[in-house]
Amino acid sequence: MKTPDALSAEQRRLNEDRQKTQNWKRWGPYLSERQWATVREDYSPDGDCWDYLPHDHARSRAYRWGEDGLLGFTDRQCRLCFALALWNGRDAILKERLYGLTNPEGNHGEDVKECYYYLDSTPTHSYAKALYKYPQAEFPYARLVKENRERGLDGREFELIDTGVFDEGRYFDVEIEYAKASSEDVLIRLTISNRGPDAATLHVLPTLWFRNTWSWGENDDSSLIKPGLRLLRDGLVRAEHGTLGAYLFAYERDPALKFPSTLFTENDTNAARLFGRKNDTHFVKDAFHECVIDGRAEAVNAEGVGTKFAPHYVLAFAPEETHVINLRLAAEKEAPDGFFGKAFDEIIAQRRAEADEFYAGIIPQTLGVEEQRVARQGYAGLLWSKQFYHYVIREWLRGDPAEAPPPAERLCGRNAGWRHVHSGDIISMPDKWEYPWFAAWDLAFHMIPMAQVDPDFAKAQLTLFLREWYMHPNGQLPAYEFAFGDVNPPVHAWAAWRVYKMTGSRGERDRAFLESAFQKLLLNFTWWVNRKDADGHNVFQGGFLGLDNIGVFDRSKPLPVAGHLGQADGTAWMGMYCLSMLAIALELARDEPVYEDMATKFFEHFLYIAAALNDLGGMGIPLWNETDEFFYDVLHFDTGEVLPLQLRSLVGLIPLLAVETIEPDLLERLPEFRTRMSWFLANRPDLAALVSSWDETGMGERRLLALVRGHRMKALLRRMLDPAEFLSDHGIRSVSRYHRDHPYELTIGGQSW
Repeated sequence: MKTPDALSAEQRRLNEDRQKTQNWKRWGPYLSERQWATVREDYSPDGDCWDYLPHDHARSRAYRWGEDGLLGFTDRQCRLCFALALWNGRDAILKERLYGLTNPEGNHGEDVKECYYYLDSTPTHSYAKALYKYPQAEFPYARLVKENRERGLDGREFELIDTGVFDEGRYFDVEIEYAKASSEDVLIRLTISNRGPDAATLHVLPTLWFRNTWSWGENDDSSLIKPGLRLLRDGLVRAEHGTLGAYLFAYERDPALKFPSTLFTENDTNAARLFGRKNDTHFVKDAFHECVIDGRAEAVNAEGVGTKFAPHYVLAFAPEETHVINLRLAAEKEAPDGFFGKAFDEIIAQRRAEADEFYAGIIPQTLGVEEQRVARQGYAGLLWSKQFYHYVIREWLRGDPAEAPPPAERLCGRNAGWRHVHSGDIISMPDKWEYPWFAAWDLAFHMIPMAQVDPDFAKAQLTLFLREWYMHPNGQLPAYEFAFGDVNPPVHAWAAWRVYKMTGSRGERDRAFLESAFQKLLLNFTWWVNRKDADGHNVFQGGFLGLDNIGVFDRSKPLPVAGHLGQADGTAWMGMYCLSMLAIALELARDEPVYEDMATKFFEHFLYIAAALNDLGGMGIPLWNETDEFFYDVLHFDTGEVLPLQLRSLVGLIPLLAVETIEPDLLERLPEFRTRMSWFLANRPDLAALVSSWDETGMGERRLLALVRGHRMKALLRRMLDPAEFLSDHGIRSVSRYHRDHPYELTIGGQSW
């Protein structure tokens, strides 16, 4: 246990944030990279979010449920936002956000078409760094769409780098650094370099704006109070918000020692451009585009007020020249006497050094220099992918008083059964462009590395989706934004158990976290048992298990025949769920004997699932194929017939994941559980064979519980580690290489799959 003096500066900040003496995480890279074409912004009758608010609308339409921007920063409720806007003098639009192809446009679905990199971040975002590469040629929007549309599913994706816009280094490197002088004082440095052989000009608009909460006519009066930005003098703008408070935004002179021109407008929809109707305000969201690119000076507010502001820098670069722009956003009550100068440089240098110090204690120094850089950038990606996520299903379905009522079809469409969901949280996302929404099982995996750098955030994220404003009253966890009701593998218990063990030595671990998670996971486990075991035989179905397209048909959609699918992986995931719950119950029972009963329940339930997977009960459900020595899904027809789907894929390897041991010292401490376990194994010898035991120390028998053991385990491992089957140079294949020469085809009712 480190003494307070031995802690790194970043670890002390984490402690202060946990103890609520400082609000170090109030500001961070929580701004989405894509709010357009998301389900939240979709008010169409058919649920076609990709067409309802496309990229072309994004610059002109105020968002209802969030914001997006280029390498941005915002507060934890996304009230005041900062991000970059750029123009190279050739593009048809101002570069205010990342561009990519929507699902119907991309030959492989949604696909961001930009070059950007998360380079560094500490857990409190006291220091963060990212890089964007901006072409000097016109950005090839139309060509990216055309080429990918013509390539089809079998073609390689056509990327931005394939267009030639980066040839000969003809691009700008736009590097941004954030460094916190305090929890309410954020220093921002832009380092922009011309990588090309010729002189070039770049327009830079570091933009500050308020998320639009005032246009929707909600009942909450505080949301209707319009905030404001006002120019105090050259180089300084004041931002005032009813709940966030007052902030000062300072910006430096340009390299010619002149203050840039100032652009003000409102973050309101340009209805005239989009819908051909009169605007509610004279100044609208896309005014900067119209002013800078179209030359319409009257589009911006010359009086220096609004809800969106940017200083407009026009930077002339010699070949390979670099310019630096410094900015600062500070709470008015904490604003320094001087915003820039030597102190500014020293704070940024200090935060960089503190980030180095922090990661020196996280990343093993035995790794090579390049490996350490890879690990650190991996953590940067994890930390930059936090996002403010706002989605209130009831209000979204009902529509807003100030807007036209949504189509009636919405009330029984997507997510209509999840009206209790009321999200307004910082959440770890799979990705802030392609997946700018949470995915519950992805998040569970994210929290394993997150626990290494920020244990409190990891635990809070895992318990968040077990809370009543996410978990369905029936116990189901919401899957992801496109369909909360889809089913993902039940890995939350495993993640909670892993994070618990990772974040403290025995005696110092967070038992309150573990107990809280366990109580809610009981509801979720019961939902699985009641809803996903069609025959009551402990053979489970899941639908979208992260492996929806690994079979001959989409396993997340209704089957092409009347029946259901007994899934080897669905059953294995539930076996793993049982073992995780067993491990948690046994741990809690160390101090609270009442949990011994729950441990017994999960011990026995695991054996029932293991028996079903291995067909020990003779129920005629052969998930294990003796000839192929592999687990397969089984198609159950309503006629009573069953058909194994003899496709060798990860589905058949998932049973290897369900493994847990029970240590002899724990059995000694839990006599009621030990007695019940012994009785059960003695009276169910058919199931007792699924439990191994050995005494390697002379201190008592260790028990091993696993879904597969002995011959079957070896058979699966032989296939998994065979280069002719699953093992590749880059990891485990999803489908066995065997099928390259032996394709699998299923014919049902005259139709081939």
